Amino acid sequence: MGSRLTDSRQYAHLWQTQEMAEVFDERSRLQGWLDILIALAGSQAHLGIIPADAATQITKHANADGLDLDRVAEQTRVTGHSTLGLIHEVQRLLPEPAREYVYYGATVQDVTDTWFALVIRRVGGLVWRDLRAIELSLLALASAHRDTVMAGRTHGQIGSPITFGFKVASWADEVSRHLERLREGRDRWLVGQLAGAVGVLGFFEPQGLALRAEFCRRLGLHDPGISWLSSRDRLAEFAAVLSMVCGTLARIGNEVYELQRPEIAELGEPTTPTTVGSITMPHKRNPEVSEHLDTLARLVRANAAVLIESMVAGHERDGRAWKAEWVALPEVCLLTGVALRMGTELAGGLIVDGQAMRANLDRLGDPWVSERLLAGLASRLGKHAAQQLLHDILTPGTTRTSHVVDAVVASGAATEDECRAWLEGSPAGSAGAMVDEVLRRAELRRAAEDEAWP
Repeated sequence: MGSRLTDSRQYAHLWQTQEMAEVFDERSRLQGWLDILIALAGSQAHLGIIPADAATQITKHANADGLDLDRVAEQTRVTGHSTLGLIHEVQRLLPEPAREYVYYGATVQDVTDTWFALVIRRVGGLVWRDLRAIELSLLALASAHRDTVMAGRTHGQIGSPITFGFKVASWADEVSRHLERLREGRDRWLVGQLAGAVGVLGFFEPQGLALRAEFCRRLGLHDPGISWLSSRDRLAEFAAVLSMVCGTLARIGNEVYELQRPEIAELGEPTTPTTVGSITMPHKRNPEVSEHLDTLARLVRANAAVLIESMVAGHERDGRAWKAEWVALPEVCLLTGVALRMGTELAGGLIVDGQAMRANLDRLGDPWVSERLLAGLASRLGKHAAQQLLHDILTPGTTRTSHVVDAVVASGAATEDECRAWLEGSPAGSAGAMVDEVLRRAELRRAAEDEAWP
C-alpha cells in the first residue's frame, strides 16, 4: 500500500485511471523530461550552439530505462536541487565529450513547464474522447425520452412538468460547451517554455528566439512569443475547465442520487449482480457512482483553486507558485479521469422509469395547471392580481384541475370554457422543441469536428 490511501492497490481505482496514472508515472515523467532535453540538444545542434555529436549522444543515451532512480533520488536530496540529480545520472550514461552539453543553458522550469504542456496534450485528448462518448449517450437518452413527461422541480419541490429528454438535453448541451472550451483552449495551453534564468534567453543571445522556435517545433508545441515563468494562467485555465467538467458530471450524479430515492424511483444507476449496496441492510441499492462523482468534483475544485492561487507569482520566477502545480495539476487530471470513466458508465447505462415519472405527477395532481391559468388570467386581470387570486385558491391539497377551474369560475375571473382553452396543449410547454434544437446543433457540430482532440 502507498503512503496515501489514494495510492493503495485496494482503493486506487477510485482516484485514478490506469491511462491517467501512466501519464504521471515516475518513469513516464522522467522520460518526458528527457525527451525535452533531447529536443533541446537537437535544436541547439541545429543552430550550431552545441556539437552535433553531443546531441546525437544525448538522444542515444537519454532513456529513463537506463536511469538508476535510487541514485537520482539520492543526488536530488544531497544537492537540494530539483533536477541536478537527474542531470548527474544522465551525465554518467554519456561519453565524456557530450556530458557538458546536457541541459545546456536551460532551467528546471524550462523542463517542467514544457512537460506540463505535453501532459495537457495527452490529458486533453483523453478528456475530449470521454466527453464525446458521454455526450453521445446523453443525446441518445434525450432523443429517446423527448416526450417522457416528468415533474420539474425547483427548490426541491414539484413545479410544472418537463420531459426527461429536456433534463438530459440540458446535460448534453453543457457537455458540448466543455468540448468547445477544450477546442478553443488548445492553442493557448500547448506552448513550450524556454526562458533561461529570468526569461530573456540571455544565455543563448543572439540565437535565443530562433532556438525557442526550433525547440517548440520539435516538440509539436506552439512558441509562446514571450516567456511565461511567472505567468501561470494557462495551467490555471486548463484546471478550471477540468473542474467545470467534473462539476457537470457531479450535477448529473446529483440528479441520479436524488431521483433514485425509493420514494421517487425515477432513475437508477446501472448495476451488476456482484454490486453490494449495504452489508447491514441488504435491501439498499446505494448510488455509489453518483455519490463519488460529487466527491471527485469537490477534490478537483480544491486542487484547481491551488492552480488559480499560483497565478499570483512574484517577479520573474517564484517557486512558491509553480512548485505547487507539481502536486495540484496531476491531482486534477487523475481525479478527472475517474470522474469521466464513471460518468461514461452512468450515462451509458442509466435506468429510466418513465412510468414512475408519470405516476409521481399523477399522484401529486396537476401542478402544471397553476402556471397555465396564471398566464391566461394575467392577460385579463394583470399578472400580479392573477397571482394573488390563484394564491388564495391554491390552498394545500387543492391541486386537481377541476377544483382549481371551479374556483376560478366561481370567482368570476373567467368562464369554464376559457379555463379549458388555456389548459390545452402539452403540459411540458416547449420542452420537446428545445430537445430537438440541442440534438440538431450537436449533430451539425459532431459531423464537422474531429474525433480526436482537434
